[in-house]
Amino acid sequence: MNGLLFITHQTEKYDYLQSVEIALKGGCRQIQLRMKDAFVMEVEKVAQRAKALCDEYEAALYIDDHVGICRKVKAAGVHLGELDMPIPEARSILGDEYIIGGTANTLEDIERLCKQGADYIGLGPFRFTTTKKNLSPVLGLGGYRNLIKQCRENDINIPILAIGGITVNDIPALMQTGISGIALSSTILNAGNPIEETRKIVERLKMKSEERRIRN
Repeated sequence: MNGLLFITHQTEKYDYLQSVEIALKGGCRQIQLRMKDAFVMEVEKVAQRAKALCDEYEAALYIDDHVGICRKVKAAGVHLGELDMPIPEARSILGDEYIIGGTANTLEDIERLCKQGADYIGLGPFRFTTTKKNLSPVLGLGGYRNLIKQCRENDINIPILAIGGITVNDIPALMQTGISGIALSSTILNAGNPIEETRKIVERLKMKSEERRIRN
């Protein structure tokens, strides 16, 4: 898990499926279907259609929260927050062929998720965001630097994505902290041209990853 992960979000202008298509047309190949407070049947219906779209673009679809739906639509994996199903239980249902991600805010969270068998971590929030309720303490750039440094000191090499209120201008400094990628939602959908904004972000992330590869 690296580069850009687009997290679906419904706005006055776009519904969930339209947001998926926007990200795909802009070159994003990692989509997380997040439909907080929606009924399970509605999530499943949208997930089926989102999976078809992702297959068309050869992209990976991840389902937020719903392990059963992930398995039913044959998504690439599931993302589990602190209050969702425990990772070991999800792993027993899905097996090793599915990717399971978890949400973290501290080094203790990261260590716990690694022990539980998470494949990647969404670490945040970077700054305040209105798309998530019950927000954990904001990390800021310094928080990411410190946590990535501590991970290296403790031989923790799990892919870590930054999430929460990130804009395109934050990408260079965030990538320099050593994170694997960035998760975005509102930054893309609120842009004047969201497809072009996605394309710009994907290219910028590729460039920063290549720079880091050459440097190392």
